[in-house]
Amino acid sequence: MNKLILGDCLEIMKKMPDECIDLIYLDPPFFSNRNYEVIWGDAGEIRSFQDRWSGGILHYISWLKERVEEMYRLLKQTGSIYLHCDWHANANIRVDILDKLFGGNNFQNEIIWQRTNNPKGSQFEKRKLGVATDTIYWYSKSSNYFFNETSAREILQNGDIAKKYPNFDEKGRYYCGPIVRGGSMGGRPNLVYEYKGFTPGPSGWRLSKEKLIELDEKGDLGWSSYNRPFRKLRPDNDKGNPIYNFWNDINRIYSKSKESIGYPTQKPERLIERIILLSSQKGDLILDPFVGGGTTVAVADRLERNWIGIDQSVHAVKVSEIRLDKQQGLYCQPFSVQLHKYDCDTLRNKDAFEFESWIIQQFGGTSNTKQRGDLGIDGKMPDNTPIQVKRSDDVGRNVIDNFFAAARRYNKKLYDKNVKAKQPVGYIIAFSFSSKASEEVARLKTKENIIIKLVTVDEVVPIAKKPNVNLVIKEINAENRKISQPAEFEFTASADSGSDVEFYSWDFSYEKNEGFDADIVREITGTVTHKFTAGKYTVAVKIVDNDGLETIETANLKVNGQVKIG
Repeated sequence: MNKLILGDCLEIMKKMPDECIDLIYLDPPFFSNRNYEVIWGDAGEIRSFQDRWSGGILHYISWLKERVEEMYRLLKQTGSIYLHCDWHANANIRVDILDKLFGGNNFQNEIIWQRTNNPKGSQFEKRKLGVATDTIYWYSKSSNYFFNETSAREILQNGDIAKKYPNFDEKGRYYCGPIVRGGSMGGRPNLVYEYKGFTPGPSGWRLSKEKLIELDEKGDLGWSSYNRPFRKLRPDNDKGNPIYNFWNDINRIYSKSKESIGYPTQKPERLIERIILLSSQKGDLILDPFVGGGTTVAVADRLERNWIGIDQSVHAVKVSEIRLDKQQGLYCQPFSVQLHKYDCDTLRNKDAFEFESWIIQQFGGTSNTKQRGDLGIDGKMPDNTPIQVKRSDDVGRNVIDNFFAAARRYNKKLYDKNVKAKQPVGYIIAFSFSSKASEEVARLKTKENIIIKLVTVDEVVPIAKKPNVNLVIKEINAENRKISQPAEFEFTASADSGSDVEFYSWDFSYEKNEGFDADIVREITGTVTHKFTAGKYTVAVKIVDNDGLETIETANLKVNGQVKIG
């Protein structure tokens, strides 16, 4: 269910079924026509930038509308979409895209997010005002949408509690709330009664006499110095401050923020958390078609939602993967990463049954749920023609002979029908086939009119070799370091790969059983320095190429009076 997918969201979404998504949050590239929009700088992101800017505002709106049309199709009737934009195109987006697709009746809110108290733009201070806000449009698919404002409220912290509840009594903090109805609320004779010498005006009390007595007995009815009643409202029952459409309590991510991963347009987790809590429940499926720095999928995972994240940038997908891996031990659910190409070695070393099921699905078939007693048949095509999978190279003639017999036993009627129609009687998928196997398949076709289709894995999915890594380590200023001082090292990684290296990630305290936990998520030079106190360390570098394939190389350090590498 949980997936990171590398590719154009338009093409990916076209392959998804109708009304399968509960909530969509998208933060598409803004209509600013500036090169700073190219954040990662890889080929996929640059291509997307050029697509958007081959024309003016009309072209941009057309580019975005085509994608939002697919999102509308994917959204459930109970679902919502939140589209994040800025002043450059927000009016066009609302009028030309959202109102037309979702309808004005399904417009729920224009949320104004004040992302900063110190907006850029001082160079224009004599001519215009700095921009401190973004717009988030919220539309539902229908009037029957899910919404839970209470769950998204901010829980009051100690300082906020002290301000909101300044008074004390024997039960603790409280603030004074109304207990008598205001005069503008109209007359309610049934709520006009005397209590402890006080009788309200024609509008009456806010509750019946029985409830008032109950409130008093609990110690939650107070009296002012001039004998006027009030209700004591306490923190225990406070569900947080109500949320309105102006959000000025969440600041943007700064470079030194704890959340920062070095992604300039990274959105705060609190912002996405609020949206997810407002418009989804645990177990719902959330889509972010422009995954960027991975905030939506990371928060969705933490909040026990299912998710799909899509991006054209290798950097975006792999950085999001690293971010999810960092929280794997805390709450992260299993997820898959779908790339343009698959690592050949990883596929070869996959669990055999898992590989069979996966490659058959990629081929368009259905895998056999049995692992034993399957007569050598691992799956079938939609017309029930059998499939066999061999996770090996140079598959020999003996496999052809055995499969030929198994295909006849599997479904003799279908077998005879396919022979007569000169259609394949079965498919064998493997990494490669021997010349003897190919010769026997050719003989069967020519001499006996029996077609067995041999399919290599790279005909089903694109595969490539992941990069090989070299890691060079040297201590800096070793001759002048005192034994009591930390040792500083320079690490230089390089790759021998058919693809260009996109970036490096570094883990300076790598534990194989715990997985890669990046101290530096994204670094592009391949050279870093780090200081170590006395102890034993395993340092790991992860290299990601422009196909999204990765390799981890490790080195062991022992730091004391002397340094040992190896």
